Amino acid sequence: MREQRLVFGEVAQEYDAVRAGYPAALVEDVFRYAGGVPGRVVEVGAGTGKATAAFRARGVPVTCVEPDPAMAGVLRARHPDVEVHGCRFEDWRPPEGGVPVLISAQAWHWVDPATRRELAHRALVPGGVLALFGHEYAFADPHVEAAVNAAYARHAPELLHDPDRWMHAELAGTPLFTDVTTREYETVVPYPTAAYLSLLSTFSPHRMLPEDRRATLLHAIGEVVDAHGGVLRQRLETLLVLGRRAPD
Repeated sequence: MREQRLVFGEVAQEYDAVRAGYPAALVEDVFRYAGGVPGRVVEVGAGTGKATAAFRARGVPVTCVEPDPAMAGVLRARHPDVEVHGCRFEDWRPPEGGVPVLISAQAWHWVDPATRRELAHRALVPGGVLALFGHEYAFADPHVEAAVNAAYARHAPELLHDPDRWMHAELAGTPLFTDVTTREYETVVPYPTAAYLSLLSTFSPHRMLPEDRRATLLHAIGEVVDAHGGVLRQRLETLLVLGRRAPD
């Protein structure tokens, strides 16, 4: 049986090529909230290093925890100066005394929900910062959105969903973290048809579809994008949730 959290390795190179990175403003907001540039950042579920690159651009040492061997392989090749632990966050052991900043980009939902807040709390120094963030992929053109959603309704209605803002509720709903706050960023990224279909192929719900259904769905969506000029303008709504480790 394939584990959904590990299917990204099937398309690790494509993931690295088409997934969007993170804005410099997000990194600055994390550092501002933390009270300055930290001595180290630990990243949970680093993938191929999309968020890693944004933090490394500021010269901050990053330790990455990534359980998928194929994704970790791309990560090591892209960032040879980054320390990579090929394991789950649940199995990773933080250094004595804890770390100042813990981040997770588009990956926190893959960590065991019963223990992840406690694990993050134990991994951080007193007052340390947990930063959870990720993209919600939306559409700049409502006509394209309606046509693409119609293709989903025909071929994979179970993949239609509304944006979910659970990360803020998760941190605000526990005494383990205080001063929980949210930031939002929006950018528009143009995707030609082939690149957009490649992007969709890196989403785990799409990868879990039987191959014939996935191929039919992607063909239908490709026809929509081609009919609207061959380039889909993707609106990225990036949500950042910040929390501070509460005292014991």
